[in-house]
Amino acid sequence: MEPEPRSFYSPLPTHNPRRFHFPVARIGCVGRPERQFMMGGVGLGSAIAALERTTGRPLVWATAQYLSYAAPDQVVDIDVHIPVTGKRVTQARVISHVGEREIITVNAALGSQEGKPSEQFESMPAVPPPGACEPAVPFMGTPDDLHSRIERRIVPNESDDHPGQARVWIRSVVDEPVTAGLLAVFADFLGGAIPVTRGCTSLDNTLRVRELVPTRWVLLDVRTHGIASGFFHGEMCLFAEDGTLLATAGQSGMLPREPWPSSSSS
Repeated sequence: MEPEPRSFYSPLPTHNPRRFHFPVARIGCVGRPERQFMMGGVGLGSAIAALERTTGRPLVWATAQYLSYAAPDQVVDIDVHIPVTGKRVTQARVISHVGEREIITVNAALGSQEGKPSEQFESMPAVPPPGACEPAVPFMGTPDDLHSRIERRIVPNESDDHPGQARVWIRSVVDEPVTAGLLAVFADFLGGAIPVTRGCTSLDNTLRVRELVPTRWVLLDVRTHGIASGFFHGEMCLFAEDGTLLATAGQSGMLPREPWPSSSSS
């Protein structure tokens, strides 16, 4: 597998083939200007990039448990562990840490089986194209944080039958390949998809990759299943512009201490 192009979520190699460095820049951060931190999806994306480079195999699935934060200008060390390498699948994990403080744990499987059938059972919903949708306006942040690298367009919700449902077109403002790592970044927008969850704290994120195809925009089809006791649970389908199901994602998180303004679309 050829190394993916350097992107805002890509880690740097070291002399140790199973250790990578990830200098945290503001372009990978979110949060209030006085307390920005690396977005969890960026951390998962960097771990996936490290896993794919180390194993030489494409990602099948990865699940991240978010334990702590990394601040701008800190350096995240990414250690890849490979307990099992089979003929078709590699089972691996990543420990991402700042110094001795572990911030993200990732478990994953990587591999492929050539010549097997390809079927898609989920269909992309009929939605207006990105150019016909209103841009999302971040409620907070800085001009050089993650929102400056990611463009989102909100698909109007024409029905009140599913108040937990939201659909968003999303892309990197830089024309770069849609990789499993980039999809991990996109998937972390699940938590802020509906008003009650905006400003939430993500506890985890699971990405399951079906098929990667070239596409400029990705449609996030989100369903928040429910909230209780201060937590939410939801899932997402990620579609290419041509309707190809790229991946699915799932996430749980803590609701914000105080509700965000309803006018916010971040």
